[in-house]
Order: sequence, then C-alpha cells, then structure tokens
Amino acid sequence: MDFLPVNHSGFLIAMSFVVALVAGFTGLSLTRDLSEKPVFQKKASIALAAIALGGGIWAMHFVAMLGLKLPILFYYDAAITLVSALCAILLVGAALILLHFAERTPQIIAAAGAIVGIGILTMHYIGMAGLELCRAVYTNTGVALSSVVAIGLCMLAFGIAYGRRTNRNILLGTVCFAVAVCSVHFLAMAGTNFVAEPNTSDFGPSMSNETLALGVIFFSFVIFGACLWVSVTYLIPPEPSEDGQGTPDSSEVVQVAGGLQIPCERDGKKIFVRSENVSFVRADGHYTQVYTDNERLFCAWPVTEALDRLLPMGFLQTHRSYLVNPARVSRFERTKDKGRCIFGEDDLPPVPVSRSKLKVIQDALASQVGAVRA
Repeated sequence: MDFLPVNHSGFLIAMSFVVALVAGFTGLSLTRDLSEKPVFQKKASIALAAIALGGGIWAMHFVAMLGLKLPILFYYDAAITLVSALCAILLVGAALILLHFAERTPQIIAAAGAIVGIGILTMHYIGMAGLELCRAVYTNTGVALSSVVAIGLCMLAFGIAYGRRTNRNILLGTVCFAVAVCSVHFLAMAGTNFVAEPNTSDFGPSMSNETLALGVIFFSFVIFGACLWVSVTYLIPPEPSEDGQGTPDSSEVVQVAGGLQIPCERDGKKIFVRSENVSFVRADGHYTQVYTDNERLFCAWPVTEALDRLLPMGFLQTHRSYLVNPARVSRFERTKDKGRCIFGEDDLPPVPVSRSKLKVIQDALASQVGAVRA
C-alpha cells in the first residue's frame, strides 16, 4: 500500500489552537452562575454553550484540516461533515446537562469530562470518514493514544473549571480544553496515513476545501463574536456591598463589626452580604444558597466552608444541609421526631431540623423565640 506524503500549514495549526481556546472560554463562561437562573434560561444557556464547545471542536478540526497538504486533490462529503459537527454538539450538551441538572459530585464532573472526550474522538473520526478521493489509514497506537489523551485531558479540564466556579478556574479549564482538542487531533493525525481512493462516496454532496473554508470562517466568526459578548461580563464592575462600601475581592472573607461579609452573586454580579442579614444558608451541590429577608443568592462557598465561617458567628446547624441565623428565627416547631425553624417573612420557607439536632436546636432557640410548638 503506497501512502501519500503529508504536510501541514504551520499558520493554520496555530489558528486551530486559537479557535479551540476561544470556543472553550465562550462555552465555559456561558455556563457561569446558572443556579440562580430560571429553568428556561438555564436550558438556553446550556444549549448555547454546547454549540460553542461542540462547534469549536468541529471548527478546530477543520481549520487544521484546511492546512492538510496532500499531493492529490481531495474533497469532503458534506453530509458526513455535518454529522460530525452535530455529534460533537450533542455529546457536549449531554455532558453539560449532567453537570447542571444532576448533583455535581466529583464522579459526575469526571463522567462529564469523559463524555466530552468521547465527543472529541467521535467528531474527529467521523469527520475523517468524510474524506473523498483519499482514505485515512489509522494505526492502533495513534487511536489508543488520542483516546487516552482526549478523555484524560477533558476530565482534567472540567475538573478544574467545575471544581470551583471562579474566573481563574474557568480560564485554566479553557486552556486545558483547548490543549485536549488540539492534542487529540494532532496525535491522531500523527498516527494516520493517507492513500489515494479513486471512487468517491455518494452519501452526500461533495464539498471542496474552498467551500469548507467558507463554512469554517463563518462559524469561527460566530464563536469569536460570542467570545466578545461573554467577555463583557468579566469587565462589569461589581456592585457595592450592602453597607454601601466598595466590594472586596471575592477571594477575601471580610470581617466587619457584627459579623462577616459573605461573597454572593446577584444577576451575574458579585456582591457581599452581611452575615447578620442572612436568615439561613442551604447546601446546593458543591455550593450554597444564601437566603435573606427577600431574596435567595448564590454563594461559591461549599457547605463545609459555610460551617467553618458561620458557626463561630453564632449560626446553628439544624441539618447537614442547613445553617440558620437564630436571631432571624421567629418560631420553632416540633412534631414528634421532626422539627423546623419558622421565619417572620412569608417568602422564606421553613428550615428542617434533623432528629439528631432537635434537642440542641430547641435549647439554643428557647431563649430567643417566643413559642415552641409540640
């Protein structure tokens, strides 16, 4: 079997990495702060992020393929090329749904990363199957190495980006995602040979490099435009804290007279809420929800950090997922082996008290609440 000599354009290789980098940043940024969004908006953001990430995988592959130089003329099957893009978008979408609609445990994050890695591999090999007038011949080493790298680096990328949803982690996850996509492509290509194939496939219409270039340019333009759009959210100055002073950096925990300032998010903007203004805190996966008199806010603290910070400030743990501010509790109710804390504000739901903490919570609240119902 006579293999064709292969060469690549260095400029297009560099551009393919830029496309992957921009797509990763756009997709991971679109999924920030979704816990406080309505369900429809949450679904829409996940769909857009799937298109950005999955489409970015596809665009990166074909930008690099535009730089592929063979001594023969070759085309692409348009239908197979489209299928490769849809597969990448759907698999990335499945991973994002898992991350944002299931409890975000380390196992779920790892599974989502593995699904994205499989999406990269699926897109690559389906896309390569669309070649006409030449055929790709793979080596076992190339397939195995690209598979391990795809899944491993994507698990690392999503582990970083979703381990803690800070701007720094999103940027690091973006780099890992871009490296994963490009590494898979070029490791797979390093283990791929090409042979001339005189017959063309009739699965779909043929598409030349020029036509493919127009499609890739258009989609890359959309991705770069979306990147500029989401970048604006990083430039908006944070709102001042509730005491009217400037907002501290989110990595700080600020001690103020009477309590702490808890870092929260409202409409995608960082704010700081005084602990004495908080009625209760509820665990939400790896994060927490902070309830004040009239609103619910997202907080990047895990419940373990909330316990470490707020228990010394006088908060009570009523349940493994709840902490209450006893100064805000208006009534404690106990029914047999169950209990709950009631707040004066009608909009606030009651907080459950677990059986093991009934006596402790009842005694702690006895001097602060007016009535204890049995």
